[in-house]
Amino acid sequence: MHTPTNETTGNAAGLDHKTRMAVDATAGALAGCIARFLVGPLDVIKIRFQVQLEPIKNPSAAHQASKYTGFTQALATILREEGIQGLWRGTVPGLLLTVPYTAVQFVALQQFKDTAAKLGLTSNSNVSPLLSFASGAFAGAMGTVASYPFDLLRTTLAAQGEPKVYRGMLDASRDIVQRQGFAGLYRGMGVTLVEIIPYAALQFGLYDSFKVASNLAKRQYARSLGIDEESMAYDTRFAHFVCGLMAGLCAKLATHPLDVAKKRFQVAGLQRSLRYGARVEQGFAFKSLRQGLVDIYRKEGMSGLWKGSVPSIIKAAPSAAITFSAYEVVLTWVLALATSTSSQQQQQGGVPGKTLPVVASAEDVKQGKKGRAT
Repeated sequence: MHTPTNETTGNAAGLDHKTRMAVDATAGALAGCIARFLVGPLDVIKIRFQVQLEPIKNPSAAHQASKYTGFTQALATILREEGIQGLWRGTVPGLLLTVPYTAVQFVALQQFKDTAAKLGLTSNSNVSPLLSFASGAFAGAMGTVASYPFDLLRTTLAAQGEPKVYRGMLDASRDIVQRQGFAGLYRGMGVTLVEIIPYAALQFGLYDSFKVASNLAKRQYARSLGIDEESMAYDTRFAHFVCGLMAGLCAKLATHPLDVAKKRFQVAGLQRSLRYGARVEQGFAFKSLRQGLVDIYRKEGMSGLWKGSVPSIIKAAPSAAITFSAYEVVLTWVLALATSTSSQQQQQGGVPGKTLPVVASAEDVKQGKKGRAT
């Protein structure tokens, strides 16, 4: 995700470095929270499938029938046994995860691209397409490191079912620290980084690529009609939504097995009720990623690596679309507020005869135009 930058400062809207970082963090955090809350039920269903050891179909004599056998069946079962609140288990740590993750992610993404622009890399047609993927990988890694304990707690609470193993986030974190030390809150982070780097690289890289393709298609269509591109009726927000949806879908399809392994590492040793099936033993946490994937494949077959793929894909596409769309909308609003405040401060503190700095309007930023004099 990237907004055009002011050509003279390398900073959108002519804002100073700290203000721009605050703008990106605020827009990213709010966008992430909106998406997290709306797709929360899909996340819970996905996690229940991913930590379920029994084969979903055709259980053998060595395995009992799985508790969850399909998306609609899982949804109905959770509603019947745990009520509507069961679909939002882990929401609090999930939101606490989202705020630092998306804030740091979008700030890191913007700073990476601003640095690349200053180094002249964005003007290189051979390098520029790769920057979107590289910046996405970097942003995903930074966001993960900043928020990982909340990710582990979210997964733990969403997976536990009824009766509850932990009353809430504080109870779970206290028990994990007592049993495993503070390092227990980072169990599985290495695997998560291996998963999030290609996922974020694909998500952000493809989003930028789809946006370029969308703009090119718009330009060519306008040319074929013989009209000016700017006069075309074109819903930019809807285009961003579709680009985000497709980017999230492709990224999730490519990295889902890594997400299954990650969830197993995170809940290893969780003593949840046996009515949910066999538990992931504590020993799983000491396996390497390769050993974990091989173990899942050997015991559960190829389908085991894709458990929860249906709710995961259903969740990933709208989640990415909502996040990107909300980010664009919130960013426009925050930039307008920030530039208005900056303009007022400059006018109040201006010196007669002195030219005030160039400040771009929010609309100028969205159109990639240079700033206007205040």
